[in-house]
Amino acid sequence: METTHLLVRKDQLTQTRLHTTVDQPLAAGQVRVRIDRFALTANNITYAAFGDAMGYWQFFPSAEEGWGNIPVWGFASVVQSLHPGVAVGERLYGYWPMATGAVLQPDRLSPERFTDATPHRAALPAVYNQYFRCAADPLYSADTEDIQALLRPLFITSWLIDDFMADNDFFGAHTPGGPRGAMLLSSASSKTAYGTAFQLHQRQGIEVIGLTSAANVAFCESLGCYDRVLTYDALGQIDAGTPCVYMDFAGNGGLREAIHTRFAQLKYSCSIGGTHVEQLVASGAGKHLAGPRPTLFFAPAQVKKRAIEWGTEEFGRRMVAAWQAFLSQVGNPQNPWLRAEHHQGGAAALAAYASVLGGKADPRVGVTVTLAPA
Repeated sequence: METTHLLVRKDQLTQTRLHTTVDQPLAAGQVRVRIDRFALTANNITYAAFGDAMGYWQFFPSAEEGWGNIPVWGFASVVQSLHPGVAVGERLYGYWPMATGAVLQPDRLSPERFTDATPHRAALPAVYNQYFRCAADPLYSADTEDIQALLRPLFITSWLIDDFMADNDFFGAHTPGGPRGAMLLSSASSKTAYGTAFQLHQRQGIEVIGLTSAANVAFCESLGCYDRVLTYDALGQIDAGTPCVYMDFAGNGGLREAIHTRFAQLKYSCSIGGTHVEQLVASGAGKHLAGPRPTLFFAPAQVKKRAIEWGTEEFGRRMVAAWQAFLSQVGNPQNPWLRAEHHQGGAAALAAYASVLGGKADPRVGVTVTLAPA
């Protein structure tokens, strides 16, 4: 058997190639999976853009010097098992390489999930090492696999961002009896941004403002979760004295500088994504900005905090409720926010990656991929 990987040049994300290796025999306790489908979104571009800084390249290391495997979210089926607790044919949801298959070492099994105990992943954030067993996963439904692959990890991040902001009283951007604070979200058409806006829109006393390109203004306005949608060059339409928080999903250095310069009452600058690959902020650039220093949002830290404070059962209950409400909105027949477009085979996967990297995809279209040929 062989496994094909879609590799990306770490220092030049536009360079890609397919690399096929011969599978090694499994060791006791391991399972081999066939990766059936995975999503490609701006979130995966963020993984690559912050691959070194945040350790994303370390999850599925490539033996090819200078090349990496971007992690993706999706579904796989067990095709070979040397683990007594995991059967051939079992369906799993989780974090995969862009590849036709992978090998896991299941540990800490429960009916709902297990952890991959492959040694090199031990020091990496635990939230990415969990694999959900679809037969007992409360978030799973067989008829929405594409939408789950596309939105589930992104919405969980969105939900955590909203919770983080509320947990910190929006960093003083809104005070009872004071002026209405604003949440500024760049790359507003991206799935993580509009998931965050969906959550923020349910809160009182804040204005949710989406910042996007001219081409995506109509889409963002159609969602109904932004109070205002502005193009990147229209910051002047927001009062410079507005207490605000910047949620940076774009990673655009020029835009970040413009926001820090204009808003004297910028209370917090939250770095989340890197969808604008060509304009990414240089390392260390935040030191010279006016106002608060940009701080990277790290979802696993908020997961850990809330799991301790709420308990894992309550954390799960709240997350499931929020996810179901969001899924209902996304799939509203009168105004669906997203439809999946599937791509199969190596050439199609390379083209799909290039489209997502270039930001050329229709925001209403979600890209899913099967790397194996039809």
